[in-house]
Amino acid sequence: MARQRLVVVGGDAAGMSAASQVRRLRKDMDIVVFERGPHTSYAACGIPFYIGGLVADERRLIARSPREFQEEHDIDARALTEVEALDLDRRTVRFRSVLTGAPGELAFDALLLATGTEAILPDVPGKENRGIFVVNTLENALRLKRFLEETRPRRAVVVGSGYIGLEMAEALRCHLGMEVTVVERAPQVMKTLDPDMADSVAKALEKAGIRLFLGEALTGFEAEGTRVGAVVTDRRILQTDLVILALGVRPNSKLAAEAGIPLGVRNAIRVDERMRTPLPGIWAAGDCAEVNHLVSARPTHVALGTIANKTGRVAGISIAGGDAAFPGTAGTAVCRICSCEIGRTGLTEEEAAELALSVVTATISAETKASYYPDAEPVTVKLLAEKGTGRLLGGQITGGTGAAKRIDVVATALSAGLTVQAMVDLDLAYAPPFSPVWDPVQVAARQLEKLV
Repeated sequence: MARQRLVVVGGDAAGMSAASQVRRLRKDMDIVVFERGPHTSYAACGIPFYIGGLVADERRLIARSPREFQEEHDIDARALTEVEALDLDRRTVRFRSVLTGAPGELAFDALLLATGTEAILPDVPGKENRGIFVVNTLENALRLKRFLEETRPRRAVVVGSGYIGLEMAEALRCHLGMEVTVVERAPQVMKTLDPDMADSVAKALEKAGIRLFLGEALTGFEAEGTRVGAVVTDRRILQTDLVILALGVRPNSKLAAEAGIPLGVRNAIRVDERMRTPLPGIWAAGDCAEVNHLVSARPTHVALGTIANKTGRVAGISIAGGDAAFPGTAGTAVCRICSCEIGRTGLTEEEAAELALSVVTATISAETKASYYPDAEPVTVKLLAEKGTGRLLGGQITGGTGAAKRIDVVATALSAGLTVQAMVDLDLAYAPPFSPVWDPVQVAARQLEKLV
């Protein structure tokens, strides 16, 4: 009997997690992975720290190279090879070498799409000028690093204030000493937070010397020769030597759409809990696929490395014939912007309102350690619950060192479907170097309990 072949399109977190799972479970299956970039299985979340110099060598961000996948795991990982089309009737993929342009075609028995996301780019004049970067891939980060070393820019403008935009602003300002300005079209930074919690982040940026202009839309760029010289918004002109575009990402689902694979929310590929598309023998995982939201119980799209790795694992087990399912996500995420740690999970007030939920909230200020212990830092916790039922809906945390990872307690409570009362009763650890006797998360839960 001929060996079956799995073809994976996309060689980063989800794709290589899936391929590795299939290899562990199926020694008798051929596995071919196509990756249009030069790198496989790298830590994109580490890019701002590489740019800032905290990670000295980009190779530290790469978990395994294509050669390592071939030699150690018998996975044929073909970098610099772009899949151009899928023929689902003939069960083939058509591809082309990025270096030579040489075409090719390969048949598959099983297909996994792990095509990730693509950066949202502005349709404005001057975007072709040198010195304008997105940092959504390691290859792009290496280009930016070379630009920084060759031109030694003094001023930078970051357009967008999501996770990557603000982490890049921190890298350029706090670690490279550049003059940094952040421009955001929305009236607040970090739309994954409620406005009152986002204010803490804005204050941390300003404390670090980062200029922040909210409610301003990018309208174009001015050039100095072939290089960018200024960012133009609808309110001002900002002179600059460097621009980082961080306007967000969207699912890279073009291949799927052209092949007739059904799409879902935000045009992410529609899948079930085993990461199967509605078409037989075809799976999707990672940032290109939709997932279930644990709180709303509706399909959602959340581009996070944690989700990519987990859904890739589930897809691989499923492809190999095993039994695995991805229950969903609460969108749990943490980051640090300058002196401010940030954590969030579940629904924001705006998202809860869109679901027509009756919501109550409680926000408290406390300290990360016992108040008398050295180096205790401020922390603010906000919790949301459904009025009447006491069902926990979400939480957000900002503060100093030791604040952000407390969000894991809230995320665990959401995953377990706990009420606010049950959160108050959790047996959390206490010692002065780690927490007050009542952890700030439980202090917020006690306040919220009075309102539900």
